[in-house]
Amino acid sequence: MIRKAALQIGVPALLAFIAWNAYLAVNHLRRVEKIAALTLESSAIQAELSGVLEDVTEMETGQRGYLLTGDPAYLQPYTDAKGRIETDFVGLRAGLANRAEGEQSLESQVESLAKSKQAEMERSISLRQQGYRHRSFMLVNTNEGKDYMDEIRRIVSSLSAAESSKHAGFDRERIAALKSVLSVTIISNAVLLALAAGLFGLIRQHLRLLGEEASQSRIELAVRDLQLEKLTSALAGQARSSIVAINTNSRLLLENYGGFLPRQGHEYAEQMNEAAAQMEQLRQDLVGSRASASDEKAA
Repeated sequence: MIRKAALQIGVPALLAFIAWNAYLAVNHLRRVEKIAALTLESSAIQAELSGVLEDVTEMETGQRGYLLTGDPAYLQPYTDAKGRIETDFVGLRAGLANRAEGEQSLESQVESLAKSKQAEMERSISLRQQGYRHRSFMLVNTNEGKDYMDEIRRIVSSLSAAESSKHAGFDRERIAALKSVLSVTIISNAVLLALAAGLFGLIRQHLRLLGEEASQSRIELAVRDLQLEKLTSALAGQARSSIVAINTNSRLLLENYGGFLPRQGHEYAEQMNEAAAQMEQLRQDLVGSRASASDEKAA
């Protein structure tokens, strides 16, 4: 009884634990995926910040080269960076959309400074193209552009440092999550293995005991069949003696006293003779069926 109760509790408990283990695995996997997505987002923001700073630097390099030489070929880096910077700012705004308001404000300042820097470079280039070389140098010497660049570098460096800190935090969280997943997986799998082993042992013991009970039942059934066969044989023997006696008496009655019996007496004697014959046939059928059943069991 205790064995059956343990099996009835153990099997649902094993299934429930498997489901719980799967839930934990899926939950931890989602957590790791979320951290990985945040890490990629932080890396993308850092890449956009580097791209913006690189674009502004290349624009300034192209500007200075053209102002010094007057060769339009030096404006190619300026033109290329000018075409990329707007796209970089779009990506940077999208990346910082989920960040704190302070970081979004810093991005707006960088964008405004970059536009001011670009306007300053446009003026100096325009002056150089018109032949006012000295005036373009004087504009550069005001350090307006340098101030813009210094401020852009400062803000970009601040944003990059913040993202680096977040990236490091995400890495630590990812490592902690992976350690947690590993620990929970090892513990849950160990418990699952122990529970499965215990349940398997109970099932084996249950099957063994069922086999022993079945074997004992077969032995008891065989003993009862033997007893029943003996009883049937004894009853069949007694019934045969009684049937023979009835048949003999009815036959002798008809032979010796048939002339003295009325017509109804003859009928009764004949009915007794027929009934005895029917009982003998039934007895033979019963004995035959028992013999067939014994032969089938032996086979």
